[in-house]
Amino acid sequence: MPISESDILRWLREEDPVRLEELFAEADRVRHENVGDAVHLRGLIEISNICCRRCAYCGIRVDNPAVERYRLSREEIMNCVREAVAYGYGTAVMQAGEDYGIGREWLAGIIAEIKRTTPLAVTLSLGERPDEDLAAWRAAGADRYLLRFETSDPALYAIIHPPAPGKAPTDRIAILRRLQELGYEAGSGVMIGIPGQSYRSLAHDIATFAALDLDMIGVGPYLPHPETPLGSRAVAPAIDPAEQVPNSEAMTYKVLALTRLACPQANIPSTTALATLNTVSGRELGLQRGANVVMPNLTPPQYRVLYEIYPAKACISETAEQCQRCLEGRIRAIGRQVGQGQGGRGRRA
Repeated sequence: MPISESDILRWLREEDPVRLEELFAEADRVRHENVGDAVHLRGLIEISNICCRRCAYCGIRVDNPAVERYRLSREEIMNCVREAVAYGYGTAVMQAGEDYGIGREWLAGIIAEIKRTTPLAVTLSLGERPDEDLAAWRAAGADRYLLRFETSDPALYAIIHPPAPGKAPTDRIAILRRLQELGYEAGSGVMIGIPGQSYRSLAHDIATFAALDLDMIGVGPYLPHPETPLGSRAVAPAIDPAEQVPNSEAMTYKVLALTRLACPQANIPSTTALATLNTVSGRELGLQRGANVVMPNLTPPQYRVLYEIYPAKACISETAEQCQRCLEGRIRAIGRQVGQGQGGRGRRA
């Protein structure tokens, strides 16, 4: 029986530690029964920090003049892909700001090369792109697409996510459905505790994950960047303080667990943002409370420091090799094993 939105809301407000341990244990049981004990590694390649959007929460927004911009070359991307294969990862995740310098045919060629020369799944996370781009990349072999809808509250969405300059507002829920029509495994997610987010709207976000039947779901704490309207408080959505969701580690674990109960077969990462809040054991606790994926960073260190969506990101100075060794050790330390293969939705390893 799927968890109801009213039950989600009740759990989000729950503060009794004994009751919460029951929630976490149930989420871990559901995770074990539906996706097994393997933790799948997705190699993250941040291919560009160029972005045309003015999202109120994001450090690489177009209006931040302090950002030193970059875009990886084809060879730099393929070097990262070869590292992913060498480390035994099942997926390469190419992530960027909404950068239209990433051309349709250029990226399609890279996707086709990855699929032709490696066993990797290809995941894209490139923002809102025209249907023609999405279709071409799917035809080239891309398997998955991540597009976070950030909040299901239309009023809050309009504040934190204004349309691109000269463009009409878009509907990310509709784009996610289109991605599914094109044959992608579709992923989405939200930030936890973004200013203006109420308990009720967050409960609806989690129910929306289930309604969309998402294959991948990323949930992590909102971490403010000082060079953004939300981080500097130049923008402050109106909300009753008693209804504001905290951007805390404790709330993140609740949302991870509830997301697993709402979407038993989805792939759910224990995120870098969570590890940033708790560098000692955040990732492990996330994996023990519903998550089954981690995303080691393959981006060359000289570029990684420039992809600053929020400050003080965990593992920012590690090499790809150090990141791989650290994460594999953490996974084994909690009695789980590293997943083999591409690790699609609901597949045990």
